Amino acid sequence: MIITPSSSTRLFRSLHTPAEPLALANAWDVASARVIEAAGAPAIATTSAGVAWSLGSPDGDVLTRRRALKLIARIVAAVAVPVTADIEGGYGKDAAGVAETIAGVLAAGAVGINIEDGTRHPAELAARLAAARQTADRAGQGLFLNARIDTFLFGLGAPETRLTETLNRARMYTDAGADGIFVPGVTDPATIAALATDISVPLNVMAGPGAPTVAELGALGVARVSLGSGVAQAAYAAARRAAQDLFAAGAYDSLTESIAFPELNALLSEAH
Repeated sequence: MIITPSSSTRLFRSLHTPAEPLALANAWDVASARVIEAAGAPAIATTSAGVAWSLGSPDGDVLTRRRALKLIARIVAAVAVPVTADIEGGYGKDAAGVAETIAGVLAAGAVGINIEDGTRHPAELAARLAAARQTADRAGQGLFLNARIDTFLFGLGAPETRLTETLNRARMYTDAGADGIFVPGVTDPATIAALATDISVPLNVMAGPGAPTVAELGALGVARVSLGSGVAQAAYAAARRAAQDLFAAGAYDSLTESIAFPELNALLSEAH
């Protein structure tokens, strides 16, 4: 079967269901995307932090649009599954700049984006989402816009009003054109269930050690589960352990769980 951009977009949208949440182990370069795809991923999501680190920049809207889009295009070309790209705040100074980024994302072949509010005023992200929606619709592409709300991740506002503030932002972003809402930083089942109940579009949460399983999150109403920068952080931790093992003890035991050279090399050979 030939996978076209429109069919890939429809497939990606259909994967968002609490009955079987879309589980995303976020990639940061072509090799990590190929490894994750080979492990059975139905889609690839990038991690903006991991992408920035791999290109020598810190996370936090420092990476340039050109470098980010170039990497997105390389990942899309290397895998056969849909790709959604984390574009931080949109790689633009304003809504018009975000529209330019979205045009580049579409040209790169991605079917979705993550865009975050961070410490910006919610109205600013709403304007960026509206510009993104208009750009994608004008191009005839059903780009999946996943709006990230950072109230819990950054501990914004008073704890007793955080859920209400998150739901208010979710409604604003959905009205602006968001297809999904991403609320990282929350693992409490009761809070997750409340978010899923009151948010009208698919809910995405970020998981890690100690969080409910994917199936448990689905039972709470979650449609998408991401690992965020966690996989990249674990990979860099493995590099640090190997270096410390080598420099401190002259030993190499930390390399025992590595992927075999022929297997990894073959994955990259197939990407060309």
